Amino acid sequence: MFAKEVYSERRSRLKKEINKGVALFMANHEAAFNYPANTYSYRQDSHFSYFFGLNHPGFAGLIDFESGKEILFGDNVEIDDIIWMGPQPSVEDQAAKVGITETYAFEKLAHYISKALEQGRKVHYLPPYRGAMMIALGQMLGINPSEVKSHASVELIKAVVKLKEIKDALEVAEIEKAIDIAYLMHTTGMKMAKPGITEQEIAGTIEGIALAHGGPVSFPIILSVDGQTLHNHNHHNVLKEGRMMVIDAGTETQSLYASDITRTVPVGGKFNQRQKEVYEIVLKANVDSIAAIKPGVEYREMHLLAAKVITQGLTSLGLMKGKADDAVAAGAHTLFFPHGLGHMMGMDVHDLEGLGENYVGYDEQTKRSTQFGTAYLRLGKKLKPGFVLTDEPGIYFIPALIDKFRAEGLFKDFINYDKVETYKDFGGIRIEDDILVTESGYRVLGKPIPKTVAEVEETAAQKREWLKMPGVF
Repeated sequence: MFAKEVYSERRSRLKKEINKGVALFMANHEAAFNYPANTYSYRQDSHFSYFFGLNHPGFAGLIDFESGKEILFGDNVEIDDIIWMGPQPSVEDQAAKVGITETYAFEKLAHYISKALEQGRKVHYLPPYRGAMMIALGQMLGINPSEVKSHASVELIKAVVKLKEIKDALEVAEIEKAIDIAYLMHTTGMKMAKPGITEQEIAGTIEGIALAHGGPVSFPIILSVDGQTLHNHNHHNVLKEGRMMVIDAGTETQSLYASDITRTVPVGGKFNQRQKEVYEIVLKANVDSIAAIKPGVEYREMHLLAAKVITQGLTSLGLMKGKADDAVAAGAHTLFFPHGLGHMMGMDVHDLEGLGENYVGYDEQTKRSTQFGTAYLRLGKKLKPGFVLTDEPGIYFIPALIDKFRAEGLFKDFINYDKVETYKDFGGIRIEDDILVTESGYRVLGKPIPKTVAEVEETAAQKREWLKMPGVF
């Protein structure tokens, strides 16, 4: 948690964006793992945490934009809970930690909301993403649970995006803590990428590093020699010489701020010539697109820059042909780079996207592309100082996509399909960093994680050690 003034100031800024009605922020409930008393590890709702800071289930925070009131609804634990959990701070004590003085039992919330609705006042809430919360909100608001999400407040969504997309120094520091832990995760994975070891052993080890340093992974670990599958959560392969292993992984701090890093390492620690050639193209796309980041430019331009670098590189290898600008305009590069360059990052690894990707990554000036591949770009709008985003170009040889494009006769002027066929066993390469947009340009966040060919090979050659990071949290 931050100091109580941080949360008070955030709520104060929200009040300046909206002047009518009340905003309701529900804390997440516990979620049952396989029966009610056996729950998943608790994860607070990020928006509740941003404005109310408390990592506790069963709370609700309310901001009344007309009266200025800020209220926390929740119940104190009883003796049955204390037996199992130990003494717990009172609702009043917890509220005081985040600058709130008015508290009520949770059962009072429904009455407060009902009264506001009777008075014709708007109840603003954000789109829920858990079924239990849709039911709870539906009961409280008198809406069919299946329609709750569609009734979410667009005014509140836009206000929250406006506030949360700009990260302050405290938030950036938390993100960098998470990246420094990701450094340990990724360098450990590089050192373990030896023939004969299973992907599961590496994935389990690096997830353990995240947990050992205070937080869970920020998303299910992507780790596979089948890197041509963009989000490959299967960890069943046994590593073999000649394959490339993609590791896309990060962690969360206790304040819920995330890291999201991708590195690709050759099994056995040494790039062969073919691997090195493709890897250097991805690395150049990563480095060049990062170097172009600055306030006032559309991130979509960074995406197209990376696509052009990839196209030029693949042309030099004989996999593509023709003019790079024409190939990118036509979308021929999407055979090899079928996703967007990056996304916002913060309290969630895809920060704010639960509110709607187009509210977060686009605006009235920048509209989303409908072209295959480019349409998957989650962040396209102009950059502002304080944005934290990912830069993650890649090259993938996806057999099914190659077959589809070739069968449909697509991009024959730009793709040398005969040579591409010889790369169907290659897999994929992705390189990802987390970037802060500054007043004059950018800063790559966190401890630099090896990514040049020489750095990756040097790290992979090292013996794995258990590393400790005292005082991270």
